Amino acid sequence: MSISREMSPLSSALILMTRQELARGLDVGERTVRRWERGEVTMPKRWVPAIHQLLRDRVATHPGGSGSFTFIDLFAGIGGIRRGFEDAGGHCLFSSEWDRFALQTYRANYGNEDESIHTDIRSITQVSTSDEANAESIATRIPDHDVLLAGFPCQPFSLAGVSKKNSLGREHGFLCEAQGTLFFDVARIIEVKRPRAFLLENVKNLRSHDGGKTYRIIRKVLDGLGYQVFDRVIDAKGFVPQHRERIYMVGFHKETPFSWNQMWFPPPHAKTLASVLHPEDGTEAAEPPYTDEDGKIAAKYVLTEKLWTYLQAYRAKHEAKGNGFGFSKVGPNDTARTLSARYHKDGSEILIDRGPKRRPRRLTPRECARLMGFDDDFVIPVSDTQAYRQFGNSVVVPVVREIARTMVPHVLAAMETECETAQMALEIELRQPL
Repeated sequence: MSISREMSPLSSALILMTRQELARGLDVGERTVRRWERGEVTMPKRWVPAIHQLLRDRVATHPGGSGSFTFIDLFAGIGGIRRGFEDAGGHCLFSSEWDRFALQTYRANYGNEDESIHTDIRSITQVSTSDEANAESIATRIPDHDVLLAGFPCQPFSLAGVSKKNSLGREHGFLCEAQGTLFFDVARIIEVKRPRAFLLENVKNLRSHDGGKTYRIIRKVLDGLGYQVFDRVIDAKGFVPQHRERIYMVGFHKETPFSWNQMWFPPPHAKTLASVLHPEDGTEAAEPPYTDEDGKIAAKYVLTEKLWTYLQAYRAKHEAKGNGFGFSKVGPNDTARTLSARYHKDGSEILIDRGPKRRPRRLTPRECARLMGFDDDFVIPVSDTQAYRQFGNSVVVPVVREIARTMVPHVLAAMETECETAQMALEIELRQPL
């Protein structure tokens, strides 16, 4: 049976640390903690923030080393989720991405010797009309892994699979409702490979998509797979200078004291656009074609007179109707709106103010990369149009890095427990008389 509620802070703490360590961290007697644990007295609520801080500190001091756990990266895009988990010590064994331009960027930045990179995951998950054959394909062609990562597309669910089985008088399980969607492929892989944990990411509106039906089915499927699921909408504002809300779903195969309160969230205004914009003062090396040899923004990123006139008229028309539609012009001290995949069209959601009587400009692709939390060593091998689409579809790397930092100690703890259990079983077996 799946448990999707977060454990109490006290229960979480007593799994990750001893009673003595908790008492020392809170500066209370061990007897007091024991009484809370036994329910003899109720723990005062004033201790909850202190316990959450202890849990965050505990997670921070138990990072994974390089290759300390393995993962696969599905619907990988340009690898934003991957980068966060690699930074937390993970090693990627398998990845998939269908868009050829995103795959071009992905290959330019990633790839391990033992890694298999695929295009269409359905060539593995849907090789036959037989569920058994598909399961065999998944079992043999996708390597065993500790964590599954997926930023799957948001699609409406059809009941066609359920209706067909009903008409044939066949049994149908919780996976049937998801059939025909790419989430179904993710679910089948989880069902067959049973990773210790997963992280799924999607747009905030997933919860309300198709009247809430899409999300209800997703949760029903994940619960049916026997995973403990935690979800949260996280705004990247503070991690980067951009208002960008996404839903993240963390799942563990076994009951785990994970809590979103173990994450560190920066103040919302911790970052401004000054941290991502080209300074244009000679302090940054030139990066053609985004800047000229003096480090100045290339002229092609400045809006044409015709486009700027159109955007101003469009905004004025909607303001007259009382609507909030229109461009957003920002400067170095501001936070940007959400960067979208349509940014290549006119750049209207994030226009950089160049001063009075000067037309604003778009962000360069390098600035978009920074806005999504990618370091400057990230290779951008595609056209501006494709780069804008890719960064507009990406996750914010520092957000995922912080989620990974919080998840990994729980993954490593599960691996250690399983190892100890296997060792004990072996010792018992060896003691048996021949």
